[in-house]
Amino acid sequence: MSAYTLTRRRLAGAALALVFALAPAGAAFAAEKLKLGVMGGDEERIWEVAKKVAAKDGLDIELVSFSDYAIPNEALEKGDLDANAFQHKPYLDSQIAARGYKIVPIGYTLVQPIALYSKKLKAFADLKEGAVIGIPNDPSNGGRALKLLEANGLIKLKTAEGQVPSVLDVSDNPKKVEFKEIEASQLANLLPDLDGAVINTNYALGAGLTPAKDALIQESRTNNPYGNFIAVREADKDKPIFKKLVASYQNQEVADFINANFKGAIQPAW
Repeated sequence: MSAYTLTRRRLAGAALALVFALAPAGAAFAAEKLKLGVMGGDEERIWEVAKKVAAKDGLDIELVSFSDYAIPNEALEKGDLDANAFQHKPYLDSQIAARGYKIVPIGYTLVQPIALYSKKLKAFADLKEGAVIGIPNDPSNGGRALKLLEANGLIKLKTAEGQVPSVLDVSDNPKKVEFKEIEASQLANLLPDLDGAVINTNYALGAGLTPAKDALIQESRTNNPYGNFIAVREADKDKPIFKKLVASYQNQEVADFINANFKGAIQPAW
């Protein structure tokens, strides 16, 4: 090797070392990136906080916002997303049964107790015979709504252990309530035309309803089986990047934001 070549290599090595020495901490390597599907509105606001936490750990999260529950799992299954965070276990189980998705939960995020709202009534006891109540038209949230109504004495359900009830499982309906199965995202918009509607909290908040003030009845906030979680394709569940994703949400900074901004309507679920 000539002295000229050796000198050039030494100079190149010295220049590279100088670049690394002058670069800010963490800037020498590109951040890991992933696409995460979330519901727009309050859930997206919470994830904006988690996104900042993740950035400190070298994880760049691109949030993809949805307004319809039916889309994020399909997008994840097809590979258009790396993960999603919008659903509880009964909903995912029903989607897997219907569509065969290979999707699994990897970490809890929040819980939003579902509630019954009305623009016509001031109290649950004011429901009259033949009242029309809207419930979500997807099996898991529809079943959840019926269980809420059963827990408050309006109806009785006849279901097997672990079965998700439907309106066909109503075995006792003393007030002869009529149930309208409606797309979950539209229930709040149609509330003025109904005697009442069981509405998911994210949609209720988006419509300006406050659970603590406006709900006639509401699920218990403790031991609630409907906690939301982060979900990924089954083949990806052990990848280190997703451990970072879970940790970015299950963080005190995120918990403090939830507790300060939602007054119990949304609560940390981890």
